[in-house]
Amino acid sequence: MAESFDVVVVGAGPAGSAAALVLARAGLSVCLLERGPFPGAKNLYGGVVYGRVLDALLPGWRAEAPIERWVTRRVTMMLTGHQSLAVDFRSKSWGEEPFNGATALRPRFDAWLAHQAAEAGAVLVTATTATGLLRAGRQVVGVRTDRPAGEISAGVVIACDGVNAFLAREAGLARPVDAGHYTLGVKEVLGIPASEIESRFGLLPGEGADFEVLGATGEVAGGGFVYTNSDSLSVGLVLSVTGLARSQQRPEELLAAFKAHPAIEPLVRGGELLEYGAHLIPEAGLAMQPELAGDGILVAGDAAGLCLAAGLWLEGVNFALASGAAAGEAAAEALQRKDTSRKGLAGYRERLGASFVLADHKRLRRAPELLMSERMQQRYPALFCNLAEELFTVRNPEAKVGLYRLFRRQARRAGVGLGELAGDAWKLWRTFG
Repeated sequence: MAESFDVVVVGAGPAGSAAALVLARAGLSVCLLERGPFPGAKNLYGGVVYGRVLDALLPGWRAEAPIERWVTRRVTMMLTGHQSLAVDFRSKSWGEEPFNGATALRPRFDAWLAHQAAEAGAVLVTATTATGLLRAGRQVVGVRTDRPAGEISAGVVIACDGVNAFLAREAGLARPVDAGHYTLGVKEVLGIPASEIESRFGLLPGEGADFEVLGATGEVAGGGFVYTNSDSLSVGLVLSVTGLARSQQRPEELLAAFKAHPAIEPLVRGGELLEYGAHLIPEAGLAMQPELAGDGILVAGDAAGLCLAAGLWLEGVNFALASGAAAGEAAAEALQRKDTSRKGLAGYRERLGASFVLADHKRLRRAPELLMSERMQQRYPALFCNLAEELFTVRNPEAKVGLYRLFRRQARRAGVGLGELAGDAWKLWRTFG
């Protein structure tokens, strides 16, 4: 299998396929290497795709991509063991072009995107794992694979090999591993007829809903989600790896408890289990980001830590697509100049710095630590759910308690000091304002 290409892209997820597409369109020879039997076979997420990057990369994507539903309803929910409090937003315009977001299943979406790169001229090689880097001195000049005589030489390697970032680590670009920087995503896909989904979620045919849930994971920091597909639901949790280890609980037990919650059970009732999976997620943003370029190598997508779980903003595919496309452009530029050194590939970071990718990560750099704090995960959901219950419970002939006194009472009950609340409000304003 010994081959030579201008560029070898490792990983046919959104980042890798975007990079390969850009490079193939530029007339370069590119190998898109995927360890799974097909693109998307090894990938897992909730998940919602936001289309603004695709608008530029593949303008006709709306008519071609294997979209499940267009999201017209977004629900942000807080839970305690027996309560729920939600902000429920709907927009008719989200169900019309240019749309806002769409639910998708990664095996279908990733396969479609990789096919676009192959149609443009990239060579897609599946069921093949990159086991290491080829070097000429300090310069990366290709990859070794698990196939016999499976060396692939290339002017540039673009590492889109996922959260473990094996190639970036071998190249000396990654930071030391910190378990606190990762979460574990666990997900079930439950089969439910399309008409039943529309009835339960109050949707019209083709419309979708996105539920993001805080307080869903007990003593383990994290969050929950429910996304509507065409005839299935994606239901899952994102769990702190260190918190999960301390709790000695199994993720499937926490997921079962989430599905049994009074606010969630009516949505998932009777669903047929079609799929179960778990996957590590890079959650720390800039705190875990590796060097993005080395001699002959670029790093994109999850391998570059480009993922944000920042409360109102839950994004990964956007950053993968944009970083992959930027890596492809930078590699093409460096090859044209015949300088694929770290300095020659520096245009990649410049592109990311001029885009929303690094701008969002810089602006929201405090969000992961804040949102995974014990107060945000447990005490605030209890405070606001209990406050809502008190406000809406009628106890005539008792006199109603003033709102301030009621708030103070519930804050004490939840163990929230007013100073802590003010401090966290200020942090939230600095982070999201």
